[in-house]
Amino acid sequence: MEDGDLPIGLAGAREDAAHKLGQESLDRYSLDELDQRVTLLEAEIARVTAHRQKSAAHRLAAEALFGRKVE
Repeated sequence: MEDGDLPIGLAGAREDAAHKLGQESLDRYSLDELDQRVTLLEAEIARVTAHRQKSAAHRLAAEALFGRKVE
C-alpha cells in the first residue's frame, strides 16, 4: 500500500499498527492462521466501529448542548 492509497488523515501514519499489518507478507501463513487473522481483524474492526459510534454520539450531545457544530 502506498501513501496515496491511505485514507485521508492516515497518509503520514507510517508507524500506525494497521498500516504495518497491511505491509506484511502473508505468504508464510497457513490457511488456518489466515482464518485466525481474519477473525482477529474483524473483532478489531468491531471495536473501532463501536468506539467511533460512541465518539459520534458524544459529539452530537456536545453540539446539542452548545448549539453549534463541534470540531
